[in-house]
Amino acid sequence: MVTSPSRLRSLLPDPGPASALTYAMLPTSIGRGLFITASVVYFTKAVGLTPVQVGTGLTIAASIALFAGVPMGHLADRIGPRAMTVAFGLAAALALTAYFLVSNWSAFLAVASLVAIAQSASGAARGALIAGSVPPERRVRTRAYLRVVTNVGWMVGAPLAGVALYLDTDAAYMSVILATGAVTATGALLFLRVPPVARQPESRREPMGAVLRDRPYLALTVLNAVLSIHYGIANVAIPLWVLERTEAPVWIISVLLVINTVMIVTLQVRTSRGSGTVTGAARAQRYAGLLLAAACGLYALAAGLPVWIAASVLMLGAAVHAFGELFQASGGWGLSFELAPDHAQGQYQGLYNTGFQVSDIVAPAVLAVAVIGLGWPGWIVMGACFAAAGLAVPPLARWAERTRPPAPDAATVAAAAKP
Repeated sequence: MVTSPSRLRSLLPDPGPASALTYAMLPTSIGRGLFITASVVYFTKAVGLTPVQVGTGLTIAASIALFAGVPMGHLADRIGPRAMTVAFGLAAALALTAYFLVSNWSAFLAVASLVAIAQSASGAARGALIAGSVPPERRVRTRAYLRVVTNVGWMVGAPLAGVALYLDTDAAYMSVILATGAVTATGALLFLRVPPVARQPESRREPMGAVLRDRPYLALTVLNAVLSIHYGIANVAIPLWVLERTEAPVWIISVLLVINTVMIVTLQVRTSRGSGTVTGAARAQRYAGLLLAAACGLYALAAGLPVWIAASVLMLGAAVHAFGELFQASGGWGLSFELAPDHAQGQYQGLYNTGFQVSDIVAPAVLAVAVIGLGWPGWIVMGACFAAAGLAVPPLARWAERTRPPAPDAATVAAAAKP
């Protein structure tokens, strides 16, 4: 079957800023794939740290970075998000390369903290850059493309890091660290292809921390953080669940990851349609909560079943889980953009990303206790939390809409922009 040119164009990002943003993310994502795949082995084998030291250091670094999102996002609003995206992207590349010099835990913690802060700041600025350079009706679609290219980059970077794992030499691991820094710097510089976003005039600037007084937005950030705990299911809960509580073969873990990755890459743009409004985004998050609850029920059901039935139930759970992830991401993007004032997108995106970072920190402990500690009742509890969070989003989103100030007319905007 021949694919029409219009169909092919629909699979590509929109020309202009959206295309530049998408392609700038590819090198950075390849770097993430390289680093995540080989870094722990590098730190333990080449540097000599223990797994506990590595895990503790990364957790502390991530906790420190929580405080960077809002102030760095506010700085992006003041001086322009493109400059901040590039600057902190280069800072992240330099800090990643500094892992090459780490020889003890204290140095590891210092470098890991710098990397986490730079990545948090870059993420907040990038959110403001998307909001400022892409038309409102295309923001969620653009974020969907960015997520697709992020997954593609990880798929490219992980096998490349696998070469270092195969060679299993200090030189190979050090090459991965240097390559990660190089491709991350390349990605940061490619953001210069995105047209600059004008700084907000003094008359429209929000004071730093204004987002912290926006109670509806804070509440939605918390609910999205609860829904985002599901990201830890594939990384933490499923491997432990398969190993300790089911009869499924161990290799099914990799199959579940492949199902997730393929569905994200092929369906993220399609499922993001309709999430560009507050109502559509809230509806997507409600779907996400219910789908994630259903996935938890399927994962729980796999315990005690015969080998191949358990494997089939787990694969069905992974597919339902992936649909929940698709809607959770799309809904989160729509709410974070549409409910943030355009003149303060940086600090608003910084706060919303902080909610995701919190969930990333707490998910391993919560899932280990709830799922592995309690067994199938833990899955039911987690599913109930996901469903409750998803169902709570639409009424909170309506509250948030009611508290937004009316949009200024064209004459007001033009007058504010004059020096």
